[in-house]
Amino acid sequence: MIFHVMTLFPEMIEGTMNCSIMGRALEKNLISLDAVQIRDYTLDRHNKVDDYPYGGGAGMLMQAQPVYDCHKAIQEKISIDGRKKARVVYMSPWGRTFDQKLAEEFAKEDDLIFLCGHYEGIDQRVLDEIVTDYVSLGDFVLSGGELPACVMIDCISRLIPGVLSNDDSAVTESFSFGLLEYPQYSRPEEWNGIKVPPVLLSGHHENVEKWRHEMSLEITKKYRPDMYEKYMEEHPVVTKKTRRKK
Repeated sequence: MIFHVMTLFPEMIEGTMNCSIMGRALEKNLISLDAVQIRDYTLDRHNKVDDYPYGGGAGMLMQAQPVYDCHKAIQEKISIDGRKKARVVYMSPWGRTFDQKLAEEFAKEDDLIFLCGHYEGIDQRVLDEIVTDYVSLGDFVLSGGELPACVMIDCISRLIPGVLSNDDSAVTESFSFGLLEYPQYSRPEEWNGIKVPPVLLSGHHENVEKWRHEMSLEITKKYRPDMYEKYMEEHPVVTKKTRRKK
């Protein structure tokens, strides 16, 4: 899968993505990253990509022309390689909140383009022209779209076969089945006077899985009651123990 990122700060994307799991995935060519400098496509002799917004207001607005030409160059590159036109994701409070389900949808794409806004945003005319998906990370304000793009690329990449050393990890993590993940423990068996739950030392796989599911239910009910209620509606059969818990 190839991630194309339209940005004024390519180094911000590359520096973040070249570490840890994402860095190893890039080295193995399981994913590819194409951080494209929007400023390279401006026609302004001073390399300007922004101007004052019509109607007044604070801040500057990214202009339509360099964004449009940058997008055009990426799409042409994709077409030359024989792949279909890619979706364009723009981070905006207008958009659908990013979640695991949307990550799974994006992971099916061969190419995905992220458009990172900056300043006070981007001229609406080019957004109407090229954006296919408005996406939000939540109800808060950031300085630009680079960090949200990195978050989404990380999440989506984990779903690509081979990116995680154990592909089952992506299946059992929080949100994959509509519940938060169960607590996990490692050596030593006792630390600071606290022991690992005995069931995890029993070697009885069925009991371990049952315990993990019950813990996921309890933790989800406590910390994300909205998720718990939705899960219970979709999975009405649960243990009596869980039903009794308040």
